[in-house]
Formats: sequence, C-alpha cells, structure tokens
Amino acid sequence: MSKSSRRKPMSEINVVPYIDVMLVLLVIFMVTAPLMTQGIKVDLPEASSGPLDVTDDEPMLVVSVKDDGTYYINLGEAEEPVPLAEIGDRAGKVIAANPKIKVLVEGDKKLAYGVIVDLMNTLQTAGAKSVGLITEPPGA
Repeated sequence: MSKSSRRKPMSEINVVPYIDVMLVLLVIFMVTAPLMTQGIKVDLPEASSGPLDVTDDEPMLVVSVKDDGTYYINLGEAEEPVPLAEIGDRAGKVIAANPKIKVLVEGDKKLAYGVIVDLMNTLQTAGAKSVGLITEPPGA
C-alpha cells in the first residue's frame, strides 16, 4: 500500500482566523458608530406632544433650519447649507425612490413662522404626503 491510501482526509475547519476577523470588525464598528450620528444643532421649540412611533428600519428624511435661516437636509452628506429650491429637488428624488418615507422638519424656535411654512410647502410640492415637526418636550 502506498502512503496516500493510509492518510485520512482532514474534516475540521480552523475557525481561529474567522474569530480574529470578527473581532477586528467589531472594534471598527464600535469606533465608527458614534461618528456616524449626524445632525444640525437647532434650538427646538418646546411643545407637549406625544412621541412618534418610529422603528429603526423606517427611513426618515429630516430637514433642519437654523436660526440664521440656512437649510440643511439629512441625507448622510456633509453638513453644508442647501438652498430651499435644491431641498425641493433632493427631497423629491428621495420621496420618489421611497414613497413611505417619513418627512420631518426641525426648525429653530427663533425663526419666523413663514420660513417653516415655506419649507413645508416645498416638501409637500416635492411629493411628501405629510410633514411632521420635531419639538422638544417641555422642561428639557
């Protein structure tokens, strides 16, 4: 008999390299997750309203207006001001791609009422069926 006929095939998998890769990925996600939270610092008005029923898998489009009247749209991009007309175009594309997306507006409490109304009108013209307002709970 030759040597090859006496050798048994190896039937186990070495999982140590997979565990190493998994731990490296875990560390990477733990470090980058806090960096991925985005948002515009806005001084929200206070109102006693109930919270929205939002799950993690529901997409949301948040448009922010700062106290100086600059608009920002939360699409995972860098925080740079966007003109109102361009917000209508961008929001229209997002809403056309996902008609069930929740559209929310957060505006600074020092803003004039007309600025928020113009923004809500632009979003509804872009195809948003309803536009919600983000507020702070009283005493927060």
